[in-house]
Amino acid sequence: MTIRFGFLSTHPPTRCGLATFNSALAAHLGEAGAAGGVVRVTASGDDPTPEPGVVHTWSATTPVGWRDSAEVLNTYDVAIVQHEYGIYPGRDGGEVLSLLHRLTVPSLVVLHTVLTHPSPSQKSLLEQIVAAAGAVVTITAAARDRLLLGYVVDAAKVSVIPHGASGFTGAPIRPNPQPHLLTWGLLGPGKGIEWALRALAPLQKLKLPPVYTVAGRTHPKVIEQHGEAYRASLHRLGATLGVAHRVTYRSEYLDDLALGELIRSADVVVLPYDSTEQVTSGVLVEAVAARIPVVATTFPHAVELLTDGPGLLVPHRNPAALATAVRRILTTRGLAATLRERGGAAKPTPRWPAVAERYRALAETLVAEARPVAGAWK
Repeated sequence: MTIRFGFLSTHPPTRCGLATFNSALAAHLGEAGAAGGVVRVTASGDDPTPEPGVVHTWSATTPVGWRDSAEVLNTYDVAIVQHEYGIYPGRDGGEVLSLLHRLTVPSLVVLHTVLTHPSPSQKSLLEQIVAAAGAVVTITAAARDRLLLGYVVDAAKVSVIPHGASGFTGAPIRPNPQPHLLTWGLLGPGKGIEWALRALAPLQKLKLPPVYTVAGRTHPKVIEQHGEAYRASLHRLGATLGVAHRVTYRSEYLDDLALGELIRSADVVVLPYDSTEQVTSGVLVEAVAARIPVVATTFPHAVELLTDGPGLLVPHRNPAALATAVRRILTTRGLAATLRERGGAAKPTPRWPAVAERYRALAETLVAEARPVAGAWK
């Protein structure tokens, strides 16, 4: 069965985790022979230039933009909708529900956020989205469990399909003799870089003190509201702690080749995120797939992938614990190698082609169920 996919999401040149995810999924479904087109959701400040594959743009400033977007998606066989509260117009992004109700083709909604303590409005909206969708995908088992326990939804609609990995594997790159710590991704409050800087300070007493790279631009929404205040605060903190000369900030978007080289240069990936709600982390998936030891706070996706697995978990906002975990990996003989080989409770991180195949199979089921049985109307 050949299926034509319509995608609804933020999308490059927008730089955010959702856009990267949708771009990868659309590309790999395309490589598998499925035709498709993207309805790109944009906000103020986004680059208006559409990439190849974008067939329509839903701007936050367009009144009832969901209507035209739904009509475009209805020209495909199935609609794959990426959901986060903050990307669609309306209260809590509620206009996506209007779009779902207007669809005449089956819909598959990917939930990138499932809150433990949603507002009444957020809870109601998500329940209605699940009710309107033909199928729902969560990216982790933790998100599925949270959805089924905390919301009134049809469990039969919910599937778990993991985040795909690009596979930044290869020979390690060691440009510096010092151990290399790495955090990458869009920068902003909640990223927890301040805790990593505070952890870096006591690590300077090691015989080979580590250096630390923070790679990624500031999140566009942070720039819009606060400029570069967060990044400036990190520079000030590093100077106060006496580690500024040990930290490199790469405020740029890295293509796959450059990102792969940077990841392979790391001895430890540090994910000191503040959020206790984060059920999806593409950065974590790529680090695990590249077999780089990870030190992360106990956000749900990290707990799922790292428990008895390829990294160490630490409490939130605890630089002493963070420093201890990094020190263990850098100084305990054989620990880094052990972590690289540990699979933990989670299954091996799948590559994008395998993930795309699971979406294709689920979409085929939806389309087959939506088609009338021959002779049913006689």
